[in-house]
Amino acid sequence: MSVWLYLTFSKPNYACMKYTRLPTTNIRISKICLGTMTWGRQNSEEEGHEQMDYALDQGINFFDTAELYPIPPKKELYAVTEEIIGSWFKKTGNRDKVVLASKIAGPAPFTKHIRTTGFSRDSISTAVHGSLKRLQTDYIDLYQLHWPERNTNFFGQRGYDSENHDFWEDNIHQILETLRDLVQEGKIRHVGLSNETPWGAMRYLEESKVHEDLPRMLTIQNPYSLLNRLFEVGLSEISMREKIGLLAYSPLGFGVLSGKYLEEIKPRKGRLTLFPNYSRYSGKNATLATQRYADLAEEHGLSLTQMALAFVNTRPFITSNIIGATTMEQLKENVDSINVKLSDAVLEGIEAIHNEIPNPAP
Repeated sequence: MSVWLYLTFSKPNYACMKYTRLPTTNIRISKICLGTMTWGRQNSEEEGHEQMDYALDQGINFFDTAELYPIPPKKELYAVTEEIIGSWFKKTGNRDKVVLASKIAGPAPFTKHIRTTGFSRDSISTAVHGSLKRLQTDYIDLYQLHWPERNTNFFGQRGYDSENHDFWEDNIHQILETLRDLVQEGKIRHVGLSNETPWGAMRYLEESKVHEDLPRMLTIQNPYSLLNRLFEVGLSEISMREKIGLLAYSPLGFGVLSGKYLEEIKPRKGRLTLFPNYSRYSGKNATLATQRYADLAEEHGLSLTQMALAFVNTRPFITSNIIGATTMEQLKENVDSINVKLSDAVLEGIEAIHNEIPNPAP
């Protein structure tokens, strides 16, 4: 049986970090979560280890990964990110200091090298055991479904395409049964959703209400930023009333909200320079809104990065804000956002821009 130990931090710099809890549990997690999706592609193993060392030293005890990582996915690099985390656990012995989240990849054209059997019982079991081996641990604290099996609006699709309605058969009860068994085996502690819709979130929640032996989805990992506040439409009420916390990803919109892509010469190692097809946050209206937010930040003596992250940190439905970085300089600025307090004037300025250019990135 695994020993699950969560330490009370006592180092002086931990006083700067803020903490929440995984909803309905006593598991204390940092309001800033360390994202890992660049490790193994844009970042080396050594750099990933350095980021984890720094994050833990700053009081960040919540790390998020996935079998799909690094991103963009590539067959030759399948699950390398989990291996990097696992080698760090082995080297440092810090597993008991980290609340660890990972995910199973859903069906998609870019996951055929992983599996083609969706969230069947065997698929979930295989995915969990594979992640445990790579992570060099015997349990995962939060195990998430990376995106739905069914055709719906996720990964940049604004609306539900009824003409592309698939023949998906509702297997939510079966998925929850499989996850329940893995919880009982001690392989995972809790479960969550990712890239899910209001209908999907409520469907899972209702299933576990009706069948009390099934595990309850505690979190939902969806995009949320100044450029994409669509979570506020529908899902935010579900989040607060049903106590399913948002783990906000892409709070800087693939780095767009750092302002670095507003320059005429694009950063040579920037994510969107290397992978230009990741254009979700780079459309005309998104660029216009980013410039407006940059001007607002400058007017109030803030960096755009810290204003954007501080805004996410303050939302009442946020359980944790998933930051990612490819350099230590970026990581330090991102982590320091926890200490940034936005004035009423800044918040009013943000709302004014949002009302003029709402959700320019889907």
